[in-house]
Amino acid sequence: MNKILEKQFFSPDVAKMVLEAPEISKSRKAGHFVIIRIGEKGERIPLTIADADPDKGTITLVVQRVGVTSARFIALEPGDQVRDVVGPLGNPTHIEKAGTVLCAGGGVGVAPLLPIVEALKKAGNKVVTVLAARNKDLIILEEQMRTFSDEVIIMTDDGSYGEKGLVTHGMEKVINREKVDQAVVIGPAIMMKFAALTTKKYHIPTIASLNTIMVDGTGMCGACRVSVGGRTRFVCVDGPEFDAHQVDFDEMLKRLGAYKDQEREAYERYLKTVRS
Repeated sequence: MNKILEKQFFSPDVAKMVLEAPEISKSRKAGHFVIIRIGEKGERIPLTIADADPDKGTITLVVQRVGVTSARFIALEPGDQVRDVVGPLGNPTHIEKAGTVLCAGGGVGVAPLLPIVEALKKAGNKVVTVLAARNKDLIILEEQMRTFSDEVIIMTDDGSYGEKGLVTHGMEKVINREKVDQAVVIGPAIMMKFAALTTKKYHIPTIASLNTIMVDGTGMCGACRVSVGGRTRFVCVDGPEFDAHQVDFDEMLKRLGAYKDQEREAYERYLKTVRS
């Protein structure tokens, strides 16, 4: 059992949860994730570790309410217990001094991007970060990103904050003014697809952290499989980060939508029980 110590809402549907997890906090590195289970019969969901404090024995997760399990999770309060937290899982981000690194995060993808930005900056890179969301209220962790970035560019679809436009517009603004040696993109699959197409056009090596459907987290079930460079890979054990220019994002998008109807029906049933 892992106790929730802190909870903060960034928006009505996005919350930061700080959990007791002393062993995980000691071994976690940028890029690692955990799989949590709220209760005995709960669904298992993967969440990237946004931050960790080994001294306090805590990890920080940022969760968006999209289905039953995520809704139940962010409905918990400090003092409540989470049944299982397994990790750290996956492979850590390969961090090296590359030069100028362009980091692009969309929506809650900004949370897993934060420790990568921090690690890249500490490795001696110049880090330019582009944060993107539909509107101002959905921009998260801006202050923390500014701490570890040489520059932060904000893009919103409606122009309510920063500059109006998509994440790719912000990326090209940087690419067209200076040499970019490497890029990291994390966010919704459709955002990563077009961010990867953008950097491919300019021949910039790019890493994407994938957010596929995941069940066991050990490579046994195959639910998280993706095609990378024409080969089947498993995000939980081979990733979560891959060469973005080799990922078949169209296939990944189809797989992500495989259970949308069932997820919607389950969430509607959950809402009825909450309101009754």
